[in-house]
Amino acid sequence: MKICGVTTEEDALLAVALGADALGFNFVNGSTRQIAPDRAREIVRRLPAETLTVGIFRDELPGRVVELTQRAGLRAAQLHGNESAEQTRHVRSLIPIVIKAFPAGHPGLGRLADFGADVVMIDGAEPGSGEVFDWSLAESAPTAGHRVLLAGGLHVGNVDDAIERVQPWGVDVATGVESAPGRKDAVKMREFIATAKTAGERLPPVDGDASYSPQAPYNWEEDFLS
Repeated sequence: MKICGVTTEEDALLAVALGADALGFNFVNGSTRQIAPDRAREIVRRLPAETLTVGIFRDELPGRVVELTQRAGLRAAQLHGNESAEQTRHVRSLIPIVIKAFPAGHPGLGRLADFGADVVMIDGAEPGSGEVFDWSLAESAPTAGHRVLLAGGLHVGNVDDAIERVQPWGVDVATGVESAPGRKDAVKMREFIATAKTAGERLPPVDGDASYSPQAPYNWEEDFLS
Protein backbone atom coordinates (compact mmCIF):
# COMPACT_ATOMS: atom_id res chain seq x y z
CA MET A 1 0.00 0.00 0.00
CA LYS A 2 1.87 3.08 -1.27
CA ILE A 3 0.62 6.64 -0.92
CA CYS A 4 2.45 8.83 -3.43
CA GLY A 5 2.98 12.56 -3.79
CA VAL A 6 3.29 13.31 -0.08
CA THR A 7 4.30 16.92 0.61
CA THR A 8 3.50 17.51 4.28
CA GLU A 9 4.39 15.89 7.59
CA GLU A 10 0.74 15.83 8.60
CA ASP A 11 -0.26 13.82 5.52
CA ALA A 12 2.69 11.47 5.93
CA LEU A 13 1.93 10.65 9.54
CA LEU A 14 -1.77 10.25 8.85
CA ALA A 15 -1.16 7.92 5.90
CA VAL A 16 1.05 5.69 8.03
CA ALA A 17 -1.44 5.73 10.90
CA LEU A 18 -4.18 4.62 8.49
CA GLY A 19 -2.14 1.65 7.29
CA ALA A 20 0.05 2.80 4.40
CA ASP A 21 3.20 0.71 4.04
CA ALA A 22 5.12 3.09 1.80
CA LEU A 23 5.20 6.81 1.02
CA GLY A 24 6.38 8.45 -2.18
CA PHE A 25 8.14 11.83 -2.36
CA ASN A 26 8.14 13.44 -5.80
CA PHE A 27 11.38 15.03 -7.04
CA VAL A 28 10.22 15.49 -10.64
CA ASN A 29 10.83 19.09 -11.76
CA GLY A 30 7.60 20.93 -12.50
CA SER A 31 5.36 18.40 -10.79
CA THR A 32 2.50 19.82 -8.74
CA ARG A 33 3.62 17.43 -6.00
CA GLN A 34 7.32 18.26 -6.13
CA ILE A 35 9.09 18.44 -2.77
CA ALA A 36 12.58 19.61 -1.86
CA PRO A 37 14.95 16.84 -0.71
CA ASP A 38 15.70 18.59 2.58
CA ARG A 39 12.00 18.97 3.33
CA ALA A 40 11.44 15.30 2.54
CA ARG A 41 14.25 14.41 4.93
CA GLU A 42 12.59 16.38 7.73
CA ILE A 43 9.38 14.42 7.21
CA VAL A 44 11.10 11.05 6.91
CA ARG A 45 12.91 11.52 10.21
CA ARG A 46 9.53 11.60 11.97
CA LEU A 47 8.17 8.43 10.42
CA PRO A 48 8.18 4.93 11.92
CA ALA A 49 11.29 2.98 10.96
CA GLU A 50 9.25 0.30 9.20
CA THR A 51 7.78 2.74 6.66
CA LEU A 52 9.34 2.41 3.21
CA THR A 53 10.17 5.88 1.86
CA VAL A 54 10.52 6.27 -1.90
CA GLY A 55 11.91 9.07 -4.06
CA ILE A 56 10.11 9.55 -7.38
CA PHE A 57 12.21 10.49 -10.43
CA ARG A 58 11.59 10.85 -14.16
CA ASP A 59 14.40 10.78 -16.73
CA GLU A 60 16.92 11.97 -14.15
CA LEU A 61 20.62 11.12 -14.39
CA PRO A 62 21.39 8.03 -12.32
CA GLY A 63 23.98 9.86 -10.26
CA ARG A 64 21.46 12.54 -9.40
CA VAL A 65 18.87 9.91 -8.44
CA VAL A 66 21.33 8.35 -6.01
CA GLU A 67 22.42 11.73 -4.64
CA LEU A 68 18.89 12.99 -3.93
CA THR A 69 17.67 9.66 -2.54
CA GLN A 70 20.54 9.56 -0.07
CA ARG A 71 20.30 13.25 0.74
CA ALA A 72 16.64 12.90 1.64
CA GLY A 73 17.33 9.80 3.73
CA LEU A 74 15.05 7.61 1.63
CA ARG A 75 15.28 3.85 1.30
CA ALA A 76 14.08 3.41 -2.27
CA ALA A 77 13.98 5.09 -5.67
CA GLN A 78 11.18 4.92 -8.22
CA LEU A 79 12.18 5.52 -11.85
CA HIS A 80 9.13 6.77 -13.68
CA GLY A 81 10.50 7.76 -17.07
CA ASN A 82 12.38 6.32 -20.02
CA GLU A 83 15.32 5.10 -17.98
CA SER A 84 17.29 2.36 -19.72
CA ALA A 85 17.98 -1.06 -18.28
CA GLU A 86 21.61 -0.02 -17.76
CA GLN A 87 20.61 3.16 -15.88
CA THR A 88 18.15 1.22 -13.73
CA ARG A 89 20.75 -1.38 -12.82
CA HIS A 90 23.24 1.36 -11.95
CA VAL A 91 20.78 2.97 -9.51
CA ARG A 92 19.97 -0.45 -8.05
CA SER A 93 23.66 -1.08 -7.37
CA LEU A 94 23.69 1.91 -5.01
CA ILE A 95 20.12 2.08 -3.65
CA PRO A 96 18.64 -0.84 -1.64
CA ILE A 97 15.26 -0.94 -3.40
CA VAL A 98 14.31 0.25 -6.90
CA ILE A 99 10.84 0.47 -8.44
CA LYS A 100 10.77 0.74 -12.25
CA ALA A 101 7.55 2.11 -13.70
CA PHE A 102 6.21 1.37 -17.17
CA PRO A 103 3.07 2.53 -18.96
CA ALA A 104 0.66 -0.34 -19.54
CA GLY A 105 1.58 -2.11 -22.77
CA HIS A 106 5.18 -0.83 -22.80
CA PRO A 107 7.64 -3.21 -24.57
CA GLY A 108 9.95 -3.00 -21.56
CA LEU A 109 7.50 -5.20 -19.67
CA GLY A 110 8.68 -8.05 -21.87
CA ARG A 111 12.27 -7.85 -20.62
CA LEU A 112 11.95 -7.00 -16.94
CA ALA A 113 14.93 -9.13 -15.96
CA ASP A 114 17.21 -6.75 -17.90
CA PHE A 115 16.28 -3.86 -15.59
CA GLY A 116 17.00 -5.66 -12.34
CA ALA A 117 14.39 -3.69 -10.39
CA ASP A 118 12.85 -5.03 -7.19
CA VAL A 119 9.34 -3.94 -8.15
CA VAL A 120 7.69 -3.20 -11.48
CA MET A 121 4.97 -0.54 -11.50
CA ILE A 122 2.33 -0.61 -14.21
CA ASP A 123 0.79 2.82 -14.69
CA GLY A 124 -1.22 4.83 -17.18
CA ALA A 125 0.30 6.76 -20.06
CA GLU A 126 0.24 10.01 -18.06
CA PRO A 127 1.52 9.35 -14.50
CA GLY A 128 -0.22 11.43 -11.86
CA SER A 129 -3.11 12.32 -14.14
CA GLY A 130 -5.64 10.19 -12.28
CA GLU A 131 -6.65 8.53 -15.55
CA VAL A 132 -7.56 4.84 -15.50
CA PHE A 133 -6.01 2.60 -18.17
CA ASP A 134 -7.24 -0.68 -19.61
CA TRP A 135 -6.53 -3.18 -16.82
CA SER A 136 -6.45 -6.03 -19.32
CA LEU A 137 -3.02 -4.69 -20.34
CA ALA A 138 -1.80 -5.30 -16.80
CA GLU A 139 -3.51 -8.69 -16.60
CA SER A 140 -1.74 -9.87 -19.75
CA ALA A 141 1.66 -8.29 -19.02
CA PRO A 142 4.52 -10.84 -18.81
CA THR A 143 5.28 -10.13 -15.16
CA ALA A 144 5.41 -13.66 -13.68
CA GLY A 145 7.96 -13.84 -10.90
CA HIS A 146 7.99 -10.07 -10.36
CA ARG A 147 6.35 -7.89 -7.72
CA VAL A 148 3.73 -5.78 -9.53
CA LEU A 149 2.67 -2.43 -8.13
CA LEU A 150 -0.52 -1.23 -9.82
CA ALA A 151 -1.12 2.50 -10.28
CA GLY A 152 -3.09 4.76 -12.61
CA GLY A 153 -6.36 6.40 -11.64
CA LEU A 154 -7.09 4.23 -8.63
CA HIS A 155 -9.63 5.48 -6.09
CA VAL A 156 -11.99 4.01 -3.53
CA GLY A 157 -14.62 3.33 -6.18
CA ASN A 158 -12.43 1.13 -8.39
CA VAL A 159 -9.55 -0.26 -6.31
CA ASP A 160 -11.55 -3.32 -5.26
CA ASP A 161 -12.21 -4.30 -8.89
CA ALA A 162 -8.61 -3.50 -9.87
CA ILE A 163 -7.17 -5.78 -7.20
CA GLU A 164 -9.60 -8.59 -8.01
CA ARG A 165 -8.77 -8.47 -11.73
CA VAL A 166 -5.03 -7.77 -11.76
CA GLN A 167 -4.12 -9.37 -8.41
CA PRO A 168 -1.08 -7.11 -7.95
CA TRP A 169 1.53 -7.38 -5.22
CA GLY A 170 0.58 -3.81 -4.18
CA VAL A 171 -1.26 -0.66 -5.20
CA ASP A 172 -0.14 2.95 -5.51
CA VAL A 173 -2.35 6.02 -5.28
CA ALA A 174 -1.92 9.80 -5.40
CA THR A 175 -4.75 11.70 -7.11
CA GLY A 176 -7.41 9.33 -5.80
CA VAL A 177 -6.79 10.32 -2.17
CA GLU A 178 -6.26 14.07 -2.63
CA SER A 179 -8.27 17.20 -2.00
CA ALA A 180 -5.79 19.11 -4.20
CA PRO A 181 -2.47 18.15 -5.85
CA GLY A 182 -0.05 17.29 -3.04
CA ARG A 183 -2.71 17.61 -0.32
CA LYS A 184 -4.23 14.41 0.96
CA ASP A 185 -7.84 14.00 2.05
CA ALA A 186 -8.14 12.08 5.33
CA VAL A 187 -11.50 10.49 4.50
CA LYS A 188 -10.39 9.40 1.02
CA MET A 189 -7.18 7.91 2.38
CA ARG A 190 -8.97 6.01 5.11
CA GLU A 191 -11.59 4.60 2.75
CA PHE A 192 -9.07 3.74 0.04
CA ILE A 193 -6.70 1.92 2.37
CA ALA A 194 -9.50 0.03 4.09
CA THR A 195 -11.07 -1.03 0.78
CA ALA A 196 -7.75 -2.10 -0.73
CA LYS A 197 -6.75 -4.14 2.32
CA THR A 198 -10.14 -5.87 2.37
CA ALA A 199 -9.77 -6.70 -1.32
CA GLY A 200 -6.27 -8.02 -0.64
CA GLU A 201 -7.61 -10.42 1.97
CA ARG A 202 -9.59 -12.17 -0.75
CA LEU A 203 -6.55 -12.91 -2.91
CA PRO A 204 -4.83 -16.30 -2.86
CA PRO A 205 -1.92 -16.63 -0.40
CA VAL A 206 1.32 -15.10 -1.64
CA ASP A 207 3.65 -17.79 -3.04
CA GLY A 208 1.41 -20.41 -1.39
CA ASP A 209 2.14 -19.07 2.09
CA ALA A 210 -1.08 -19.67 4.00
CA SER A 211 0.26 -17.61 6.90
CA TYR A 212 0.26 -14.42 4.81
CA SER A 213 -2.16 -11.75 6.00
CA PRO A 214 -2.66 -8.23 4.62
CA GLN A 215 -3.65 -7.20 8.14
CA ALA A 216 -0.13 -7.81 9.47
CA PRO A 217 2.41 -4.95 9.36
CA TYR A 218 4.42 -5.23 6.17
CA ASN A 219 8.09 -6.10 6.71
CA TRP A 220 10.15 -4.57 3.89
CA GLU A 221 13.47 -5.82 5.22
CA GLU A 222 12.22 -9.40 5.32
CA ASP A 223 10.73 -9.26 1.82
CA PHE A 224 13.51 -7.40 0.01
CA LEU A 225 16.70 -7.56 2.01
CA SER A 226 16.79 -11.02 3.61
